[in-house]
Amino acid sequence: MTPLQAAEQAARQAGALLRENFLRDKEIDEARHHDVKLALDRQSQDLIAKILLEAYPGYALYGEEGLAGNQESSHQWIVDPIDGTVNYLYSIPHFCISIALRTRDPEELVMGLIYDPMLDELWTVEQGGTPTLNGQPISCSPRSKLEESILFVGCGKDEQAMATGLERFKRASIRARKMRMMGSAALGLAYIAAGRLDAYLESRISLWDVAAGTMLVEAAGGQVELTPHPTKPDVWSVVASNGKIPIEEIL
Repeated sequence: MTPLQAAEQAARQAGALLRENFLRDKEIDEARHHDVKLALDRQSQDLIAKILLEAYPGYALYGEEGLAGNQESSHQWIVDPIDGTVNYLYSIPHFCISIALRTRDPEELVMGLIYDPMLDELWTVEQGGTPTLNGQPISCSPRSKLEESILFVGCGKDEQAMATGLERFKRASIRARKMRMMGSAALGLAYIAAGRLDAYLESRISLWDVAAGTMLVEAAGGQVELTPHPTKPDVWSVVASNGKIPIEEIL
């Protein structure tokens, strides 16, 4: 079983779990003002980790719900078991599972997968390969004008990130054809890779949210700039686009 095959098996099984519970009452493990953690976040990651680490027992796993496997390994799975947890809690069918694989020496992404279990849409890419959606090649949009573009701006979970996001949203709204706040960073990146969106901006995001999507966008002809937070580990800002619109004009 290749890493991509293992990741697809894990994503589809976790997706079935999430679909089964989509309209049911959901147990909340932790609730904060702008975020929640569900028992199903843990259950989804546990299921994914079991499948991935049985297929590759020597690998590490780094997920939103914690670490697993051999953390000294040269290979590390990066997992978001539900990207868009708040959407999922409120039964909004816009969320996904994101799985990436990276090597540590050199540190680079070698595989990415995003699965939307509600639409049964599976985005995949391997290092040096063609990105696909349900097995069909995809590419970023050819749009080059902000006035023709659809942009996704995220606002994060803290006051500073929200202020940055709202200011960007305001500036972009004047220029773009339409704006979106969709609630899933990974799907936002997948949509850029498929030509549905033209850019995604967020000033505070975690690696598990964007690892697979970054690989998809770049392989589909787009551009992604990830900038680490100066004081917070594992926190990044992301500027992703189709590589054609002048996104710098609204930063």
